[in-house]
Amino acid sequence: MKNLFALLCLTSSFLGFSQEKETTNFKRNELKGNALFLVLGAVEVTYERLINEDAGVGVSLFFVAEDEFETNFSLTPYYRAYFGKKPAAGFFVEGFAMLNSYVDHGYTTYYNDNGTTVTNFVADEVGADFALGFGLGSKWIHRKGFVFEINAGIGRNLFSDNSPEVVGRGGITLGYRF
Repeated sequence: MKNLFALLCLTSSFLGFSQEKETTNFKRNELKGNALFLVLGAVEVTYERLINEDAGVGVSLFFVAEDEFETNFSLTPYYRAYFGKKPAAGFFVEGFAMLNSYVDHGYTTYYNDNGTTVTNFVADEVGADFALGFGLGSKWIHRKGFVFEINAGIGRNLFSDNSPEVVGRGGITLGYRF
């Protein structure tokens, strides 16, 4: 009986297999710029560090000097989970936090005695707030390391009553993985 048990253990060890996942070696740093915002007159630069084949963390810096945007500065750290076949590529879901500042242009409008509308500039109110949100997107990687990404996200400011209630995040991004 002992010999049969020993033979059974020996054959099962030959037939068994390991379930370790084979890891691939890939570049883990990305530097990207938002081409859509650049066309619109703003600048957004992003750095992302890939934790493994399925996840990455990063930070985006956004700033603008023009009045067309409600938000004139934001610093946005994020975490992404990737669902593609290539390492850290394909469809992704992200959660983000955003420290943002805004300028609220104050105007008053009233009607003159002769019936014309008069708009006066009162003052710019500058403020800051903190938002939490989520986003979706997709990333494509060229074999030479070039990155193309499309993403969109939405978040909510949490503290100030004067800040915009909803903040957006997104764009068409080009970059390089190194």
